[in-house]
This record gives sequence, structure tokens and C-alpha cells, in this order.
Amino acid sequence: MINDNINAPEVLVINEKGESLGVKPIEVAQKMADAIGLDLVCVAPNAKIPVCRFLDYSKFRYEQQRKARESKKNQKVVNIKEIWLTPVISSNDFETKLRRGRQFLMDGDKLKVTLRFGRRMRMLSTDADADRMLNKFIEGTADIAAVDNKPTLEGRNMTLMLSPKKDKK
Repeated sequence: MINDNINAPEVLVINEKGESLGVKPIEVAQKMADAIGLDLVCVAPNAKIPVCRFLDYSKFRYEQQRKARESKKNQKVVNIKEIWLTPVISSNDFETKLRRGRQFLMDGDKLKVTLRFGRRMRMLSTDADADRMLNKFIEGTADIAAVDNKPTLEGRNMTLMLSPKKDKK
């Protein structure tokens, strides 16, 4: 609430330096604000006696918007990258996928490793083979990644979630 929109009969007034001027009737507080050329802004409307402050409202709004932009800029967006494997993957293809997964993790992204079983592959390979392959992937990324979720079987797929390790400073 600002200037004439404040509907409390009395307010606690704080000047532009942050010093309390005491409880004043709203009309007196508004005249004081007009006299010094600033706005009367209610900063604590839910208090027993609302707290109002003298300040340049447009400058105040600009500062708040700038702070909001800065905080938004500092937020880190977490992406989840996914790599698909099959139980019958050749060793050089596995190494390529492992290298690509390491790159995703070094870039700060989470990694979902999915071992996909086809209809015939499910019969040909065992869960031990799948566990061995995913454990090999975990060992290959152990220095830069932590396991979020252990390998779980979901239908025809076995999935594993990895996230980059935090740098200790």
C-alpha cells in the first residue's frame, strides 16, 4: 500500500534514514511525506499498528525487480540427460557411451542410464548381466558421480540415476 491507499487511522512512521518518528495519524504522515517529496509506503500492513516508511517508491520497485532478476540469474537449472544401452552392446560402443556420460556429468547435468531389453534380449540376457553392465558404468564414473538411485527394473528397462559429485571447497 502506498500514499492514499493506506487506510489505517494511525501508523508507525520511519524516515528515509531508518529512524522511527513514532506513531502518527495517517493524515500527518502523508503531509510529512509530501513535504519531503517522498512516498509513504506501508512496509508492514499486518502489524498491530501498520509500519510506514518514507521512500521513493519507483526507485524502491526498481531495486526489488533488480534483486529478483539477480536471484533468478544465480539459480542453477538441473538438466537430466539420458543414455540408452542394450545388454548386447559392443565394448567400444560402451566406452563411447561412458565417455559421453562422463561429459554430461562434468557439465553439471544429472545422468539417467537406461539399459533397454528388447523382446528377445530379455530371454538371452540375465539380470546378472544387466547388473554387471550398470556396475561397470558406475565404476567408470565413480570419480565424478554419485549414485542417486540404485539400478531398478521397470518393465523392459533397467534404470540408474547418477548426479555429479559436489566440489569440496
